[in-house]
Amino acid sequence: MKQYDPIIQVGDEAFLRIMIKTHTIMKGEDIGDLLVRYVQAELKPGDVIFISEKAASASQGRAVPVDEIKPSALARFLVRFVYKAPYGIGLGMPETMEMAIREVGVPRILLAAIIGGIGKLFGVRGLFYRVAGPKARSIDGPADYVIPPYNRYVVLGVADPDGLCRRAAAKVGAPVAIVDANDIGMNVIGVSSPDLKSLPWHGILRDNPAGQTSESTPFGIVRPLG
Repeated sequence: MKQYDPIIQVGDEAFLRIMIKTHTIMKGEDIGDLLVRYVQAELKPGDVIFISEKAASASQGRAVPVDEIKPSALARFLVRFVYKAPYGIGLGMPETMEMAIREVGVPRILLAAIIGGIGKLFGVRGLFYRVAGPKARSIDGPADYVIPPYNRYVVLGVADPDGLCRRAAAKVGAPVAIVDANDIGMNVIGVSSPDLKSLPWHGILRDNPAGQTSESTPFGIVRPLG
């Protein structure tokens, strides 16, 4: 279980982070309804809600059991050239590569592989993911530390993340953002309104208060202090 300091200083500003524990979110559950159920009673004026990308994707049914994915010959070939990062499987297994091919198409994946290969010749890593794009980068593979049943799932990126945020915000009555955060870094995936992007998210969530293992805290509140 991850331990974190609820208050974090970002430059001259301080923020309170309140993590909200929930049940394991499954396909077909409405994120807005879940925010009303779990978060609404904790809200104060000025609060911003953030949602983990994995929880949002799971609610949309964009989590696929790894055993149901049949990798193509192309996926099995390309996976041999992907950099295996120490902090996650990424596209480093045939099943996740197969889902990347389905998400962005063969031409883009082949272009990414070619440019990525050229980059490696010059000692430049990460070009494959840059060219493949955010849909490919958002794919999470199975891992032992993930809460079941998603420890045996491939989870895709959120479909229409801004739209999901807007619908959820309308139900819960507070601004909503979807974030992809881990112990390496974070990205804002979707927002209910453009002004949310101006928040110093990388500073606010730099210690990944949601954790990555058994915390079961896919929702959080950011509250400016002072």
